[in-house]
Amino acid sequence: MANVKPISDPCVNICRMDHDGKFCQGCKRTPLEIGSWARMTEQQKADVAALIQQRVAPLSVPNP
Repeated sequence: MANVKPISDPCVNICRMDHDGKFCQGCKRTPLEIGSWARMTEQQKADVAALIQQRVAPLSVPNP
C-alpha cells in the first residue's frame, strides 16, 4: 500500500464568505467543500486542494 500523506484542512480561521456567497475568503472553499471536508477521502481532499490553487492563482498575478 502506498504511503499517502494526509491532506491538512486548509482552514485559516478567516471564516467569511465572499460577496456572492460562493467561496470562503480565508480558505477559498465552497460551503459544500467546507461542510464535507471531514467525510472526504484523501483523494477528494487532494482534488479540493487543487481547486483551491486554481482559485488563488488569478488573485496572485502581479499588476504591471
